Amino acid sequence: MNEMSESAIFKTQSLRFRRISPEEQASAVDKFFESMQSRRTVRNFSSDPVPFHLIETAIRSAATAPSGSNQQPWKFVVVSDPDVKRKIRAAAEDEESEFYSHRAPQEWLDALAPLGTEWKKPFLEDAPYLIIVFRIDYGLPDKADGSERKWKHYYVTESVGIAVGILLTALHLAGLASLTHTPSPMSFLSEILNRPKNERPFVLIPVGFPPQMLRCLKLGKSR
Repeated sequence: MNEMSESAIFKTQSLRFRRISPEEQASAVDKFFESMQSRRTVRNFSSDPVPFHLIETAIRSAATAPSGSNQQPWKFVVVSDPDVKRKIRAAAEDEESEFYSHRAPQEWLDALAPLGTEWKKPFLEDAPYLIIVFRIDYGLPDKADGSERKWKHYYVTESVGIAVGILLTALHLAGLASLTHTPSPMSFLSEILNRPKNERPFVLIPVGFPPQMLRCLKLGKSR
């Protein structure tokens, strides 16, 4: 039996794990798959209010993700203020307009064509909440003398990606719809939200309820 030494930096505790029967295992994983199979990205949101508890708890769930050296190199910023959302939309549409008009190679545009996407992003204002996930590439604490000391974070992309996956799953299980939006570049998010220099935008996630009778693309999922 391998056990962490009690002298390690991290203290130990009893593992909270309950072994369940094969029947319970099969039932649990089948129910989870059935639920996740219905998850779809949406680009239209209703104006119905969303309880903030759902957003907060989904983020808390995301923060349970494993990370390299347990450095937890992420930060979740929630935006609901209409003026801030308006600024984010305007900046995102500026970048997206440039992308669709000049930056994107034709091959990329051809791949996007069946999805019907364009540079206009009204969902950035329509969704009740925007969750912006930032990656923290290095720690930056202040030293006692007022100077800064950097230390590198490891497996940042993998760690933040796992956390975002858990976030999307939690939002779906809470009965909410979401979208992963990644305008390029995304530096305007750091400026609008006044984030510290060691944080970089990773993904922007509008969250809310879909409008009634919304139709979505019928897409196959590979394994």
